[in-house]
Formats: sequence, C-alpha cells, structure tokens
Amino acid sequence: MSKQIFRIPGEPLLDPVSHGRGGPHGAGGRLTPAQVEQIRRTVRRAPEVVVKVLPRDSNSLKAAGKHLDYIGRYGELDLETDDGEQLQGRVGKALLEEWDLDIDDVRRQADLAATKGRKPPKLIHKLMFSMPPGTPPDKVLGAVRNFAREEFALQHRYVLVLHTDEPHPHVHVVLKAISEQGVRLNIQKATLRHWRAEFARHLRLLGVPANATERAVRGESRKAKKDGIYRASLRGESTYVRAQAEAVASELLKGDFRVERGAQPLTETRGEVLRGWHGVASQLAKEGQLDLAREVKRFVDQMSPPWTERQWTAHELQQHVPASPTREPPITR
Repeated sequence: MSKQIFRIPGEPLLDPVSHGRGGPHGAGGRLTPAQVEQIRRTVRRAPEVVVKVLPRDSNSLKAAGKHLDYIGRYGELDLETDDGEQLQGRVGKALLEEWDLDIDDVRRQADLAATKGRKPPKLIHKLMFSMPPGTPPDKVLGAVRNFAREEFALQHRYVLVLHTDEPHPHVHVVLKAISEQGVRLNIQKATLRHWRAEFARHLRLLGVPANATERAVRGESRKAKKDGIYRASLRGESTYVRAQAEAVASELLKGDFRVERGAQPLTETRGEVLRGWHGVASQLAKEGQLDLAREVKRFVDQMSPPWTERQWTAHELQQHVPASPTREPPITR
C-alpha cells in the first residue's frame, strides 16, 4: 500500500505513516485551501464520482463496432463526437472507418505475428463516468464533455453518450487507443486517480458537489462488485452472491465461521487511515479550524468496521436470524 493515501491533484494531502507529525508539505507547513476543501468534502460525504474502464472485449473491429452500437442503443441515442457533431443511427462501422481502426488493426496483427502468444492490444478504450442517483444528468454530461475536451482533444478520437435508463446517470466514452500522433494510451491506476479527480473538479465547476477519494480513506472496506455480479444481485439472480451467503450461513450454523486472510491487511490499512485522520484533526486544531477538526473526529467515529465481504455477509445474516439463547455465532476467529 502506498503510504500517501490522501491525495489531491498533483500533491499528497497527508502522509499517514507520519501520523501527522511535522504537518503537511507546502504553505509553510499549513494545510492549503485546496487541502482544507478536500477534507471538508470528504468528511461531509460529498457524492463520490465513479470512473470505470469496462472490461468487455475491445481488441477486434467487430467487438468495437458492437460496443458503439450498444452505447447508442442501436440507433436510438445520438453519439457526440470529439468535434461536437451528433451522429444518428447505427454508426459504429462508419465511425471505425473514419478513425482508421482498420489500418490500426492491420498493424497490430503484424506486431502479433512477430510476438506470438501475446494478448492483442485494444483498439479502443471503453470508459464510463457516473454519479449517484439524483445528480442532474445534463450536468454529468457537461462535466464529461469538458473533461474529455481537456484530456483527449487533438490527441485521441472519441465519442460519448449519456445514459439515463438507470437510477445513476452515466456517460459512456469510447476512446481510440492510438493517438493521432501514433502513441498508444495505457491506462494505469494513477491514470484513473487523475481522471476521477478531474471529473469531480469539472462537476464542481458546474455547481455539482462531487469528490474523488480513495475508498480506504473514507473508511469503506467493501469493494465494488463486478458489473455482471452487481446487476444480477439487483435482480436477485446472482449465483455468486447466493453461493457465498449459503457457505457463510453453513459455517455460522456449525459455529465454525472463519475469516479469510484478507482481513488482516484491511485492519492494518484502517489503522494507517485512522492515524492519518487524527493527524489531520490535530493540524486543523492547530490552525484554529476547530469546527472542521470536530467534524473529522465525528467522521472517524462513524466509520464502519474494516470487514471482508464474508464478514459483512455473516453480519447481515445474523441481523435476520434470531440469536442463539446461549451465544451468537462469532463473526471473527
């Protein structure tokens, strides 16, 4: 785990390993206004932005065309290009030809012939930007439009489209993997952190409260489910979720519930996060921002336990099953 957990664009917000000793960097050891605003948004639980790289196949012309038609709802929605043009109808194939992806595909196949066994590189990147239910969809679209213009214009060809058929408004972006200068875009974790921060910034510029923090910093230990599992669980049809619940229930009934090895790293990470937040509260108090320091302390006190998914499943099952007259099944062992 990187020790610099709390971040704002371009600089760390604090170093939890220092436990707040020595104060933050810059501004003569004082928190900068940007850092204070990041703290305030986080402890007041401003809506968190989501940026995903969709995992579906995108290393063939056929798959790329299918995805473009899918996000356009097979002609029902207009696709907006990087030059602001609105494309109507099923335009996937025509758009790929305009982007010269067929030429990229030929080059890629030649490269693969020289390096047998390697996975084909992507022709496109499939991104999704979303916000919680209740966020104005037009603001989400505007923020993504402005974000894409700043990040990709004159470099990578792209199209985007707003979807409002689910409670959370979200925008799909299809991005050509090879730039106009012939440079391939490789998306790393740092890339996604930067994109999240910039998406949140563009939303705030449009008057929408938005934040971009690490899950651990917010005291959240539950990882987001994979898209397919999440959608199936919403319908009550997830075999994965059902199998996990049945396995945990069986162990609880036998009094033999055991926590997997992943519990220890979660506990250790939480310890670092707590020390970091206590350091922030102390620094705020030193700078005379007593109200915000108290908000930080309340925020820390309200954090949920650093449990694994199996521990959360056990806890939820115990809430719905009457406790034994002698003892409750243990959640940890």
